[in-house]
Amino acid sequence: MNQQTMQNLTLFDLLARSWQRPSAIADLCFSADGSAVAFTSVDGTVAIAAVADHEPPESRIRVSNDLGQTTIRPREKPPVPLIATAAFGDGDVPLCAHAHSSFLVGAASGEALHLTAGCEVADPFVKVDGPILAMDYSARATLTAVSNGKDVFLSSGQGDAVKLNRVTTSSIDALAFSPGGRRLACGLDEGLSIWSVEGDAALMRDVSLSSRPVSIRWSGDGRWLACGLETGGFALISLADGRADIVAGFPSPVRTVCWSAPANALFASGAFRIAGWSMTAPPFGGETSGALETGRAGLVLVEAVAAHPEKKLIAAGYANGRIIVAQIGSRDELLVRPLGSAVTALAWSGDGRHLAMGTVDGTAAIVTFPAQMFK
Repeated sequence: MNQQTMQNLTLFDLLARSWQRPSAIADLCFSADGSAVAFTSVDGTVAIAAVADHEPPESRIRVSNDLGQTTIRPREKPPVPLIATAAFGDGDVPLCAHAHSSFLVGAASGEALHLTAGCEVADPFVKVDGPILAMDYSARATLTAVSNGKDVFLSSGQGDAVKLNRVTTSSIDALAFSPGGRRLACGLDEGLSIWSVEGDAALMRDVSLSSRPVSIRWSGDGRWLACGLETGGFALISLADGRADIVAGFPSPVRTVCWSAPANALFASGAFRIAGWSMTAPPFGGETSGALETGRAGLVLVEAVAAHPEKKLIAAGYANGRIIVAQIGSRDELLVRPLGSAVTALAWSGDGRHLAMGTVDGTAAIVTFPAQMFK
């Protein structure tokens, strides 16, 4: 490799393992033990990669004796291929981490299937009528929630599936357990229902919203809910008093929201910069004093955001394929990927060493950062 080629390599070229899937990546998630990451595609398939890197960046770093300059050489071998499944449905399918290194995937057959890190499919974990449109699993409560669009079912994985006694006919396209597994949030046509699922499930609260929730994220302490909306921004809900408000003014739909525990902050996609707020001054009623100027404003929309689990850092993926990692509350940015296909999914591993991403053109990748990169 000549000197000119070396100079043209990006951080993504040096740190990422990248694969090409036949269709767009719809979503991704790390396994509970952090050993695997699963990518869902819009063709209904799932592909799984091992997180362990056979050529980790530390093994390719060199420090020159004379100048003390640190360099990293490119990978010498292609990454281990992904292991992929057959299609579970006609479109993208819901996916969540299960125990250890396994996953649960919702199929058009109405089965919540257990998927090992080797992409082996076991007997159905849960079976309901109609295709599964939404699903979540709580390790704390050892409960699985699935929805066929009309009803929500709770299962402990023993062949049981108890239906929630709902009075509304709204369709349900999103489900999310609270961190402790004691509550379940269900996204409705134009609202949200929050259930207590300890013992006999009971409805706690209905929240009316201006549009359908497309993503639901609980804060780490379970005190707040943020929901990206199909149109009109995102909703912020306080569990303490039931207060809800819409944070509007986004030029594009808010596809993703995320919480940073280290910074006690909330972030959203859908703007021309990373939109974030400190929860010491939540953005209720047009309140802007908690706004965090993070990264740099530009002319390209942020499509996905993911907060680092241990440091005050936020990753953002853009419509032009750009990926950056920014220090929360600062304009400083680390350019990870300069250009490419639009980013559709972004997530950190639990230890913050790996950033997984997916794009519209079917690129699936894991970026592994050297331990000294984020001090």
